[in-house]
Amino acid sequence: MDKEVRTKLIKSLTNELPVLRAKLGISQEELAAKIGVSRQTINAIEGKKRDMSWGMFLSIVFFFDFNEQTAGILKMIGICTSELNDQLSVPIEDEEE
Repeated sequence: MDKEVRTKLIKSLTNELPVLRAKLGISQEELAAKIGVSRQTINAIEGKKRDMSWGMFLSIVFFFDFNEQTAGILKMIGICTSELNDQLSVPIEDEEE
């Protein structure tokens, strides 16, 4: 996945982050605690004062994709794409018998 695609995905998630949080009824502080960052970091990202790193993007996507209430939203807004899933998949080698 090239940098341009990653940047587009990060921008989409940044724009939708308040909506996703609202859907689950969680605060910036609660989300921050779940993914291991400060509330100020989430606030700065939502306020577009700080860019989200790729690692943070993945943490947030995993959190919201794991929740039934928000997983569909990620797909609908084009964040959980087949390209992203392919990038994150680890091929399992067949075990020798």
